[in-house]
Amino acid sequence: MKRRHSMPFGAECRDDGSVRFRLWAPAARKVSLCLTGGRSSPLPLERRDGGWFELVTNQAQPESQYRFQIDDAAQVPDPASRFQPQDVHGPSVVVDPEAFDWRDHSWRGRRWEEAAIYELHVGAFTAGGSFSSARERLDYLVDLGITAIELMPVADFPGKRNWGYDGVLPFAPDSSYGGPHDLKFLIQSAHDRGLMVLLDVVYNHFGPEGNYLGAYAPQFFTDRHRTPWGNGINFDGTESRPVRDFFIHNALYWLHEYHFDGLRLDAVHAIFDDSRPHILTELADAVRSTIAPGRHVHLILENERNQASPLQRTAQCQPRTYTAQWDDDIHHTLHVLTTGERDGYYADYSERPIEQLGRCLVAGFAYQGDASPYRNGEIRGEPTAGLPPSAFITFLQNHDQIGNRALGERIAKIAVPRAVRAAMAILLLAPSPPMLFMGEEFGAETPFLFFCDFTRDLAAAVTGGRRNEFAHFAAFNDPAARERIPDPNSVGTFAASRLPWDAVAQPQHQDWLNFYRQLLKLRCRHLVPRLSAGCAVEADFEVHGVRGLTARWRFPDRTTLALAANLSDRPLPGMAAPALQIMYASEEANSESLKSGTLPAWSVVWTLGS
Repeated sequence: MKRRHSMPFGAECRDDGSVRFRLWAPAARKVSLCLTGGRSSPLPLERRDGGWFELVTNQAQPESQYRFQIDDAAQVPDPASRFQPQDVHGPSVVVDPEAFDWRDHSWRGRRWEEAAIYELHVGAFTAGGSFSSARERLDYLVDLGITAIELMPVADFPGKRNWGYDGVLPFAPDSSYGGPHDLKFLIQSAHDRGLMVLLDVVYNHFGPEGNYLGAYAPQFFTDRHRTPWGNGINFDGTESRPVRDFFIHNALYWLHEYHFDGLRLDAVHAIFDDSRPHILTELADAVRSTIAPGRHVHLILENERNQASPLQRTAQCQPRTYTAQWDDDIHHTLHVLTTGERDGYYADYSERPIEQLGRCLVAGFAYQGDASPYRNGEIRGEPTAGLPPSAFITFLQNHDQIGNRALGERIAKIAVPRAVRAAMAILLLAPSPPMLFMGEEFGAETPFLFFCDFTRDLAAAVTGGRRNEFAHFAAFNDPAARERIPDPNSVGTFAASRLPWDAVAQPQHQDWLNFYRQLLKLRCRHLVPRLSAGCAVEADFEVHGVRGLTARWRFPDRTTLALAANLSDRPLPGMAAPALQIMYASEEANSESLKSGTLPAWSVVWTLGS
């Protein structure tokens, strides 16, 4: 089976053997095609209306390397390059998508209610750090109980290592991980095992090195909107149509040509668009209108504004635009409860974390139009009434919450194991889809640090900026203390972040792995069948003392799922579990303690019944 997504830009192989090259360069007077290793003279592209340049030629073919020359001067890669074997400054490569023969023609994806997500960084996931070596761990993930893997961004970035959020060529899988064929083989292999594959994409900015768009298409950016990375992307000004199409086609390209099962859109609160429809709405509409009937495709947001409107459902409980959002609120409440940390944005969850946890569990967001002390009283969030639990992705760890710490510590390094297990027993058996970060399931002790591979002045600026970020923390007030923060550009920083797979065989790590595996199997057996029966699930919660919580969810089949949790280091009396069949109980919560009506420290009990 062949798959190809046709785009109005870039290099496209045609049925007659020629290749069409098309570039939007409204600030250029002249654009030429420079082929590497063949004809030495540049081939001029014909100017078209609206700042477009185009050429159809038989002098290029699949695997041909090329650059565009702007005004007989600078040579630049294709911004819609499908592959960059020599990194972001090198030549682009003509890729024929139909050279890959897909064999997953019967794959239609999986219902979102079945999602148990595993976030991973391709470079740090295995010793090989490639798409090919990641395939070797797929059976392990299936056995764990995972149903979806989420890849951190793979779009081409400068250097050999990066988190992926500094990508500058969003259509090209980074060559340090392998080529287009290798990524497609990984996706197909995952589908063979019943695994969905989701991709993290960045539509709010380009990285600081290797983006040449400003030289020949300055209309791509605007100073009317400012982002943490500089000028905003021009989604709403004059000449914004090609800009909008660039990102819409990027989403369609990954979903159709690579057969990804969904996309996670990074930090959409930093995407500014004052026009209508908003770019996020138009993008989602384009996806929904082009997906074949019966195929499950999921669009996920990261949005610190806690906007519920993009998550609205139809009368049949299908997403109108976006499927789900990463729920930072539930992470923050659990982090405060398990670690006691209250710095920075955790201050918003320090006064009544157990109540906010209950609200997250039964209604998605803790902040739904409430004032945020951390944001100087700014109102944050929208009401979530009518949304199903599946609209909120829950987690105790992810790349941000680990890697944005100065020393990249995982939660098990800063919280007692009983607290971590209690938190995960809540998340993995609650109705919302859970997400794990690679290695947490076996209690990996390695950090996940911020790493990159910049050079010269940019490298020094990034290293200094990273260390200065933590100057306001007491532990790093002293400049000498900040020198302990690992250099993001060091190879050693990246190497320290790789998963230690040899540790899995050790007894303490096997114990963690069995714990996660047990909970995911319970989730699959008892919860998943009930999650697709209705949209908004009737639910409520009650706080007991300072750290006690009970919650209930009533499903359309008349069964009730109930939680009793004590997230403190002291026994809590008056916390008898509901009189239903016990689905799961922490080791501490033995039958004697439950009969006495006292819930031991850091214990969780789940019941299910009519």
